[in-house]
Amino acid sequence: MKIRYHKNFEKKFKKLSPDVKKNVVSAVRIFSKNPFYTALKNHPLKGSLKGKRAFSVTGDVRIIFEEYDGYVLVIMLDVGTHNQVY
Repeated sequence: MKIRYHKNFEKKFKKLSPDVKKNVVSAVRIFSKNPFYTALKNHPLKGSLKGKRAFSVTGDVRIIFEEYDGYVLVIMLDVGTHNQVY
């Protein structure tokens, strides 16, 4: 799996607290090994975000992403609290 980061993701990541950043890095590491690891709750999105997917970092922090070719390429689009990303 190749993971790329959209500039919007990088900008939002820089604004996160150090603890949340550690959680994001850990979640992305787990995701890269197994995108359907149960604790991540990887799921498709609806409405204006249809075609994109999300997974949980913590109880309230989510990562929005797009996957291509069966997870050969993943582009991380956004990161933040539930209210920030939806």
